[in-house]
Amino acid sequence: MREPNAIDFWRGFALITIFINHIPGNTFERYTFSQYGISDAAELFVFLAGWSIGIATRTRDGAPEPRWRSVVRMLARTVEVYRAQITVMLLALSIIAGAALLLDNPLILEWHNAGNFFADPIQSVCGMALLTYQLGFFNILPLYVVLIGIAPIIVLIARVSRVLALGLSVALYLSSLILDWNLPSWPGEGTWFFDPLCWQLLLVLGFVLQDWSRTSPAFVRWTRRLMPLGVVIVLIGVVLSVFGIRPDPLMVPEPRLLFTFEKSYLTPARVVHFIGVLLAFSPIYALIAPRIGWIVGFLSGLGRNSLAVFSMGSLLSLIGQLVRFQTGGGLLVDMVVAGIGLVALGITAWFVEWRSRRAPRPRT
Repeated sequence: MREPNAIDFWRGFALITIFINHIPGNTFERYTFSQYGISDAAELFVFLAGWSIGIATRTRDGAPEPRWRSVVRMLARTVEVYRAQITVMLLALSIIAGAALLLDNPLILEWHNAGNFFADPIQSVCGMALLTYQLGFFNILPLYVVLIGIAPIIVLIARVSRVLALGLSVALYLSSLILDWNLPSWPGEGTWFFDPLCWQLLLVLGFVLQDWSRTSPAFVRWTRRLMPLGVVIVLIGVVLSVFGIRPDPLMVPEPRLLFTFEKSYLTPARVVHFIGVLLAFSPIYALIAPRIGWIVGFLSGLGRNSLAVFSMGSLLSLIGQLVRFQTGGGLLVDMVVAGIGLVALGITAWFVEWRSRRAPRPRT
């Protein structure tokens, strides 16, 4: 088990934020940082995935591990995430169906695009397998599957040149924004909520910056010097969010995705804001970790077991939505839902680590 560290801590922080934000309208949502900026926890989660790939594809002495081992490792992770997505989708549909039966309310069957499944299960099952059929609030893992699936290509290119990998990523990102490229949804019309062709930029950025932070003292110095700029960007984001200032998609010039704040396409304003958040908050962990005691251990435990915790958090968020729908919400209900959810996430992380400790060791 890894000791608490900044990557696991911030990943755990992102997981809790996603859990809270996936229960729209709850009391605590207004206190998450997504309400005070342009980017949110989704950007942090994907960026840290890229950063973690940079760490995982190196040996303990910092040398790159063999190419075949990196490729196999990431393909195995892709299968693991894909399996989690299919399992979570089936459980989410079961929860929706069970709630509709228990509450005798067939309208619940329409919850978050679930109506397509119950109306046409044959095509929807095929769509689930292809990742083209997604429920609302259950669309991050399909993005993650695609990003981890293409990660071997990114790593192999980066072995030749980090700048080349980042340059190709930026080129694909800008082309997708300008030409409005996205993956299609099926069955049904539309496209993916998270466009992988754009969101891959954050994964590559995390991977490349992890390497530069390890090998380039000049890069580390510049990130420290640019911290005031990051603070300014964060403050601008606070002002824009608090006052609801957003560019009108109908008024901006073409290509409009270069000028809007759309989450689906990770538009440039969101990227700039997220980089500002990185610059402003990257030193914070070292300052607060010695002062917040068990919270560091709790959040790091969630981050160490991010796939299981995210999957459980997605299902708990759905249950929380249904509870608020049935009860009308309110502070007391929100406190109970959030409290039970946080405890359940902690138990999930503990159980995964307990099971791994009890797993039989291979014989030598």
